[in-house]
Amino acid sequence: MRGAELSIILPTFKERGNVAELVRRLDAALTGIAWEAVFVDDNSPDGTHQAVKDIAQTDNRIRCIRRVGRRGLAGACIEGMLSSSAPFVAVMDADLQHDEKILPAMLAKLASGQADMVAATRYIAGGSAASFSGHRGRVSRAATWLTRRLTGTPLSDPMSGFFMMRRDRLEEIAPRLSPVGFKILLDIAATAGERLRIAEVPYVFGARGEGESKFSIQIGVEFLGLLLAKMTGDLVDPRFIYFAIVGTTGIAVHLAALKLALLLLPASPDPFQTAQIIATLVAMTSNFVLNNELTYRDRRLKGVAMLRGFLLFCVIGSVGVLANVDLASWLYTERSGWWVAGAAGAIMTALWNYAMATLFVWRAR
Repeated sequence: MRGAELSIILPTFKERGNVAELVRRLDAALTGIAWEAVFVDDNSPDGTHQAVKDIAQTDNRIRCIRRVGRRGLAGACIEGMLSSSAPFVAVMDADLQHDEKILPAMLAKLASGQADMVAATRYIAGGSAASFSGHRGRVSRAATWLTRRLTGTPLSDPMSGFFMMRRDRLEEIAPRLSPVGFKILLDIAATAGERLRIAEVPYVFGARGEGESKFSIQIGVEFLGLLLAKMTGDLVDPRFIYFAIVGTTGIAVHLAALKLALLLLPASPDPFQTAQIIATLVAMTSNFVLNNELTYRDRRLKGVAMLRGFLLFCVIGSVGVLANVDLASWLYTERSGWWVAGAAGAIMTALWNYAMATLFVWRAR
């Protein structure tokens, strides 16, 4: 059997009901092309990975990567593309909304040398996003406008998750791509810059098959984090915006816990000190839980690892507080304004906590 010319990467989470139909559609659309489909499943509780493996038993074009302890669409796409040896790789959703019938046209453009990447778009002549709800359509158009204004990308549909590219070009930029977030096409285009020749083909965005949409506020925040990263030349990690948001909520949690403790604690010579200790512990716990569920959800800690991570998180946070106080106090004595001293201390603490938590608690890149 000759090797595959095209690998189709299909990130999945709870898409069991769509697997068989998607394979059937790919088989019909890719007649005469040596292809393989790589399902990258984030350990779906509905058994998506098993549905794929059942088909793979009788069809050696189908592969499954089951990711345990890792989650996130961008990371799944990168992992799937790098697992391929085919010269061309495509990424599409497994919910049946992407039109597999345009895959041969996309491949032809790449094979002829016309482009390094071909992006499927809903926003040029021949394309349509009519299946979007009114709200979803407005959000998509607003995000597209904002992305093109802020990053200068030539993509007419940077929010699309449907594209094909030369694998050797992907290999060149893979170390600089973010495994966090949902907009891998935008990340690839912005990271590669003008050296990546991009062509587009229109497609009609279809109705979802079985399963449920993954669109959420969380995806919106991750998108904003990716935009910030690309606007700053990857100086700001997309995770950092999540970490900063969690830290901001921690202030509100701290103040609320402090007020409640002052109301409930019995009278004593210094009730504030006890209340402050309680509020600090509550805020640290809140920050750890939210970061574990949101900022580092692709590396989420569980069981004993979660307890160990929490203790280390508290130690790191305590060191950050001491550094904050020392730096702010030194700046204040050097006649810096109180707000300059306070802000510098807070910024240093945030950077310290983020760097140390990323490296040692969640062991992320």
